[in-house]
Amino acid sequence: MRAVENQNKRPAGIAPDCFSCVVNQALSASHFAGLSEEQTQRIVEVAEAGLEESKSTSILVQHVVRRVADAIIKAKGESSSFDIYAEIKQKSNLLSLDYAESLQEKIDTSVSPFETGLQIAAAGNIIDFGSRDHTSLDLDKELRSLATVPFTRYDLAALRESLKTASMLLYLCDNSGEIVFDMLFIKQLQREYPDLEIVAALRDSPIINDATLVDAKTVGLDRLVTTISSGSIYPGTILTETTVEFQNIYASADVILSKGQGNFETLLPLADGRIFFLLRIKCDYMATLSQVERDSLVLIQAHNGEGAVL
Repeated sequence: MRAVENQNKRPAGIAPDCFSCVVNQALSASHFAGLSEEQTQRIVEVAEAGLEESKSTSILVQHVVRRVADAIIKAKGESSSFDIYAEIKQKSNLLSLDYAESLQEKIDTSVSPFETGLQIAAAGNIIDFGSRDHTSLDLDKELRSLATVPFTRYDLAALRESLKTASMLLYLCDNSGEIVFDMLFIKQLQREYPDLEIVAALRDSPIINDATLVDAKTVGLDRLVTTISSGSIYPGTILTETTVEFQNIYASADVILSKGQGNFETLLPLADGRIFFLLRIKCDYMATLSQVERDSLVLIQAHNGEGAVL
């Protein structure tokens, strides 16, 4: 499969700009899991060892985050399926559902329902405990301001053009809670493109606050479209480490809508023109990579060429 082969061309190493964020995420997850100071220090050492290894290998941030999560689960004596963020994920899902009706009304009364739905789906990407300490995120405040965050890169015409002739859209979900706002946009997609088959893919195992099939069932996404596990145990989509079923659907899709930073980071090297990245830029490194301002929204079409999308 050509797309899978292309991903193997990824350059080695994790960007130095990401080191402090990876360590901070390890600290935050350890504190959230209730580990002792001694246990937390060991978890940080797992993260630091992974970062050091990345200097000479092709391991990614997502691999290190997975190692950290597994080390925390082991420290707590839990099974491999244990969800560190289960409680906050459930809160995110339920709180987001509380906003669904009012946001649906915004879409229904908008002069451009498609664009309003797209903005709401993108702005919902704020619900991310991988890029921010969970104690610093006022989820209710962020949700109240969903429709006010601007796009600074907006490849809308290209997305519309791609959807005109598309038979299948693969929608790559990101975070719990956020998937409620994805549902609002998906409903608008179904209205405007009634013959379009939409498949939503979610993580296979709990990792940070990323959405799984359990979350999809909680919010009702599974009753709206076909939902599948991508097979990914990482906060992103490393195509070579997904299931054959997912890879087949990926290869068959006419348009791929990729939500969030983890998917952006892992799929960017594919330079696959079918992909549209929809996310909120949450750090300076991603802002530089995307050539946009931090904390803004972007809709970016990947280019059919070697290297970056820009």
